[in-house]
Amino acid sequence: MVLSKDDPRSIGGYKLVDRLGSGGMGVVYLARSRSGREVAVKVVHAQYAEDQVFRTRFRREITAVRRVSGAFTAPVIDADPEAARPWMATQYVPGPDLADRIRVDGPLGDTELRRLALGLVEALRDIHRVGVVHRDLKPANVLMAQDGPRVIDFGISRAAENQTLTGTGDLFGTPPFMSPEQFQDPRSVGPASDVFSLAALLVYAATGSGPFDADSPYMTAHRVINEEPVLEGVEPPLRDIVALCLAKEPAGRPELGELAQLLATLPEPATNDVEKPDDVPDDVPDDVQNDVTTTTLNGGRPSTSRAVNAAVARDGRRRWLRPAMAATAGVLVLGITAYVTLEQRGEDAADGTGVRQSAGPSPSASSSPRWKPVSSGWQPWQTTVHEPAANGVPKAVNSYQAGGGANCVTDDGSVYCGGEGVFPVRIDATTGETVWRAASVLSGEEATVGTYMIGVRDGAVIVLESKFEGGAGQGNVAGLDAESGKRLWTHPAEPGGITGLLSGDLVLIVDKGGRSVTARAPRTGVKRWTGQLPADHLCDPFKTEGDPYVVCDPISEGSTKPMLLVFDLDDGSSHRVTNLPDGSPAGTHDGQLVFLDWRSDGTGTSLEDMIYTHAALFDPDAGSAKTKAVRFPDEHRGTVTLLNRTLYFVASKGEVTAVSLETGKQLWVTRTTVERLGEPLLDEGGRTLYLTSGSGRVLALDASTGKELWQTQPRASAVDDGSDPVLLLNNGALIVGTLDATVFTLDPSRPQMKAVPAVSPS
Repeated sequence: MVLSKDDPRSIGGYKLVDRLGSGGMGVVYLARSRSGREVAVKVVHAQYAEDQVFRTRFRREITAVRRVSGAFTAPVIDADPEAARPWMATQYVPGPDLADRIRVDGPLGDTELRRLALGLVEALRDIHRVGVVHRDLKPANVLMAQDGPRVIDFGISRAAENQTLTGTGDLFGTPPFMSPEQFQDPRSVGPASDVFSLAALLVYAATGSGPFDADSPYMTAHRVINEEPVLEGVEPPLRDIVALCLAKEPAGRPELGELAQLLATLPEPATNDVEKPDDVPDDVPDDVQNDVTTTTLNGGRPSTSRAVNAAVARDGRRRWLRPAMAATAGVLVLGITAYVTLEQRGEDAADGTGVRQSAGPSPSASSSPRWKPVSSGWQPWQTTVHEPAANGVPKAVNSYQAGGGANCVTDDGSVYCGGEGVFPVRIDATTGETVWRAASVLSGEEATVGTYMIGVRDGAVIVLESKFEGGAGQGNVAGLDAESGKRLWTHPAEPGGITGLLSGDLVLIVDKGGRSVTARAPRTGVKRWTGQLPADHLCDPFKTEGDPYVVCDPISEGSTKPMLLVFDLDDGSSHRVTNLPDGSPAGTHDGQLVFLDWRSDGTGTSLEDMIYTHAALFDPDAGSAKTKAVRFPDEHRGTVTLLNRTLYFVASKGEVTAVSLETGKQLWVTRTTVERLGEPLLDEGGRTLYLTSGSGRVLALDASTGKELWQTQPRASAVDDGSDPVLLLNNGALIVGTLDATVFTLDPSRPQMKAVPAVSPS
């Protein structure tokens, strides 16, 4: 990064050339000595420079760190703790940090892992030998030099920690890589803490995910202290080694000498190793690739599992203890404040781009057919539904109570969004510009006015307008011109619920009062027909691949049965189907309706309290005689979505389960670190499953295996208002709408691209 006008031009006789980065404690510059030697200069932030306690600690740490001269560290060359802003110069090590290396090229292979692990053990031995504990070993503090890894910033976190503990009570560190004792008793942290952090870092290097990752630093801290590590994706023998190092009790972890012996049993590169060519497609099955590598890397080597078991037997002190829940909320808060600040500012983060890549090479449109190329001129924009518009209503007019996030639909090249307290807007899917904002015919000073986007058809955007005031509701379904946003037609409708539905070349509207359904042409609003709904039922249209259905539930339980109305799109005639399977409709499969049956676990009435037991495939024309029941061998919870013959159950804690609709068997389960995920989206090829949370954190999973391909950082503050986030695909790009009305896009093949502000209207 180039120097800003506020940056100094020299420090201690070193000429500053560029900014290398900025963190919670200071700014790091690339500098040159008078002889031309390149060094990295870290300058402490002004607020710490004014604290004499911090200066004392900083001075003592520099004295200790100067004695560290290992081959796997960046030694101190010069320093001045007495300067107006204390600074320290270390050897400049060209090369990316581990976080950037994982982001660009994916997790490390066996040979690289062995080299990294042994190099980091050597670095920690040099650091510990002079009485320094690193306390912040994380991917951003490991540089991947050509001659091996280098550990930086060792000991500096200790100065920050002790100063902070005597002041505010916060603890500096990075929760996914911190040890349990750093949260519970930070003053007594010793060398074993660095062993724990090293193991967490190696898991990240091997899989692209940490062993305790969660959607918030508070939950991460809880998992570090109380839960077992997630080691899926870490192959033996490394899995056994890191499991030892991640023991909750410091005494249960191996010392560095013993750890070096264990890591030495990892596979060494053989002289006849055959690397997988870069042009081998991702479609080559893993078992075929493994047939090439397993023999050359592991043949004839001793079992590391046996070595680990022997190490445990030698040390009777080795215990697998889980600390009790006495780790109170007050203890968990330690260390979180600094981490949250760094994550929000994007400084010193484990991944500077906010994207976590998982196992396998970094996806790219050129090397894999998984990703569809984005349209020409596309950029990764970010905006909100409240931005000024080029046409129509220029500025967002919030109603009495504006709270809900964005709900959006898309067609070729445009995104149309509404929301609670939001007038309809059209956003250019390529640039993010707000092209127009439409006015609403509903208004009221003490009313909640909102719009729900139904869809786009024949050049018209179909929206539902709702207003609730004093307990009474009012609603319209309207057609807006897609190019200009001008109103084409309006039809009074029942407010709230599923009032409008696009089916074929018609818009189906539940009329005000809920006693009839009217079909209109999307563009002109011309009425085609009106069909009657039963008076003793509440009815909602249900979208299917063929003729539309209307699902009707009895108003009084037990008085009548649920029924299905099947409408003819030509004339609006309908017939009733009453012999329905138990459960609720979830979609269609090969022309059949899919019903899911559930039972409550007795603890409540939310979706998380429902246990799904089986599915039923129902043919409305043949009735119950040809209903096929599909039993689930395992019980499943969460919201369920039917996509391409697969049922995806998404639990609020972030667990995603894929179940075959045809056999009922579980295909895979993935425990993600993202909570409150919305409805999943399957790409056009059926290879990738996308999910997002209300805060805009996006996940990509392999649809056939559940393997996480990548994960982004959140883009907005999560809002728990009961609505779902938006996830759409438009010309190869993902469109995401969050619960705070942020709308952004990203290229699935390059999720690490930094978002730019949307183009302002001319």
